Amino acid sequence: MKIMQERADRYAGLQRSHTPTVDDPFVLVVVDEVAFLTAYQSDKGLKLRISAALATLTTQGRAVGFGVLAALQDPRKEVMNIRNLFPDKIALRLDESEQVDMVLGDGARDRGALADHISPIPQQGAGIGYVRLETSPDPIRVRAAYVSDSDIRAMAMEVTA
Repeated sequence: MKIMQERADRYAGLQRSHTPTVDDPFVLVVVDEVAFLTAYQSDKGLKLRISAALATLTTQGRAVGFGVLAALQDPRKEVMNIRNLFPDKIALRLDESEQVDMVLGDGARDRGALADHISPIPQQGAGIGYVRLETSPDPIRVRAAYVSDSDIRAMAMEVTA
């Protein structure tokens, strides 16, 4: 946060966008299980500080080369009340049709994002998801390669051999 603010102060009145350099790299803040920090954290003061920091990073960070990638298992509004501050969204397999619109935005399921229909069988459903970018309301179906645990072990053995 401090580094972002310092960079914003340096850019003030001089430039509007960030080009990564060795001295000013793009910084990606990865938050796994953001729900623990924003909803389930028992320390109220810490929870408020975390929410404020995430809100600041997501609203002011992009222009100065800071991004936030947050992952969560439970998409309910009371768990992730700053979801609207994340311009691009990804939904993997979801349990209920209502959750699709919670994650990707109103009407995403009606526009083809059937994340609640993704198979729970890893060989069939792993890696399938839907992406909604800030620049378009239409979700895009995506697929990443599925790599099993045994595939990872075999690759590790081959590399270390």
